[in-house]
Amino acid sequence: QLQLVESGGGLVQPGGSLRLSCAASGLTLGYRAIAWFRQAPGKEREGVSCINSDGSTYNEDSVKGRFTISRDTAKNTVYLQMNSLKPEDTAVYYCAAHSLLFRRCVLKSMDYGYWGQGTQVTVSS
Repeated sequence: QLQLVESGGGLVQPGGSLRLSCAASGLTLGYRAIAWFRQAPGKEREGVSCINSDGSTYNEDSVKGRFTISRDTAKNTVYLQMNSLKPEDTAVYYCAAHSLLFRRCVLKSMDYGYWGQGTQVTVSS
């Protein structure tokens, strides 16, 4: 059974940090591009960061220098380290696996066929 499970969300003050985890079962994350998306209330889902099967990464402009995506192949888990969090980072964060093997990651949700259930991140004082 293919499954992605996110964890690590929560409430944090502005300037704080969180690390999100995306654990996979039934598929090998190292063979696919993996992305983090987020959706804030009343807004469309947007791509945040992605990591290719070769380990190269891409970050959307609003999170460059603050968010880092990484992968632990042995644990079949992808992480999103989020530093210097801002209130505008508040959203439900989803991890997603590309539908096809060994494709380059592009932050378009239609390319991703496997999704987790999401984890809430709230940045507020």
